[in-house]
Amino acid sequence: MASNNSSKLAAVVIISALLLAALPVPARGEQECSSKHEGKCHDKNKALKLKIIAIFCILVTSMLGICLPIFSGAVPALNPNGDLFAIVKAFASGVILATGYMHVLPDSFDDLTSPCLPERPWHKFPFTTFVAMLSAVFTLMVDSFSISFFKKKLSAVSSEGGDPREPKELENVGGYDHHHAHGMLVTTGVNAEQLLRHRVVAQVLELGIVVHSVVIGLSMGASENPCTIRPLMAALCFHQLFEGMGLGGCILQAEYGFKVKAIMIFFFSVTTPFGIVLGIGLSKVYSDTSPTSLIVEGILNAVSAGLLNYMALVDLLAADFMGPKLQSRVRLQLWAFVAVLLGAGGMSVMAIWA
Repeated sequence: MASNNSSKLAAVVIISALLLAALPVPARGEQECSSKHEGKCHDKNKALKLKIIAIFCILVTSMLGICLPIFSGAVPALNPNGDLFAIVKAFASGVILATGYMHVLPDSFDDLTSPCLPERPWHKFPFTTFVAMLSAVFTLMVDSFSISFFKKKLSAVSSEGGDPREPKELENVGGYDHHHAHGMLVTTGVNAEQLLRHRVVAQVLELGIVVHSVVIGLSMGASENPCTIRPLMAALCFHQLFEGMGLGGCILQAEYGFKVKAIMIFFFSVTTPFGIVLGIGLSKVYSDTSPTSLIVEGILNAVSAGLLNYMALVDLLAADFMGPKLQSRVRLQLWAFVAVLLGAGGMSVMAIWA
């Protein structure tokens, strides 16, 4: 169903990328290019220690970031219908927006315009923006077709005499299970159509984040430069913390069952550490300056950037700011704008180190 299809798509994309990136290319020009970019700060043993520390630090901060909104139900002030949650979500949306524009997109430009790549075609055409544009359009297609498909299911349910406002009717739609609290079904005022949209948004957003996380983890794991790894580790911890808050807020609004929440928390938390471990294991055959690796990473980053930018602007920021809650309260809308600027600004500043 929908969740299984998303998981399969993510697995295919990641495995294909890793297989291509790991291909050894023993060309002489690539070895010369690699030696030019190695730099003076090169210490394999010290880099390995820092990478092991990074694995645990990033894992902990990732889990903390994504779990904070999800388990905020015990805090009345952080209720999804409350004002504070709207401001926190706006802040996290700004973080996701800046991640796409300030971190992922520049990385793709660096990869696909690298001097290690041949002049033609990589320096003659802006592949990064082209792929990002196609990715955004493809994300729109997935978003649109998913909502259309689920709307038809809901219409069929309601025509059979069911109540489309009951979350119970979503039990068999998209393979999701509704959640319980102390053995009782949790009901909300959110209609089924809006709930399904929250679920589609959460899935697509996680897919974009997971792809990018594997790429940056693989690059970090393959690096033997402590001068690069040290600031990158700190920046990635903050990055995962705030990005996790944004994704956690979407998961909370999607009202998933415990099993689905656990799966989404697991994949978000372990993808970057997994990428680092894989990069360490493939460090002998993986070169982050080989043309194959640069092309694969650059294209994946461009795809992720287009997806994240679309999700941040259309499904998160536009949906909230054009919604009735913020439109009817100017003061809350202003505070939400401030939160967006703070989130985007903070993540933009981190681009200095990562």
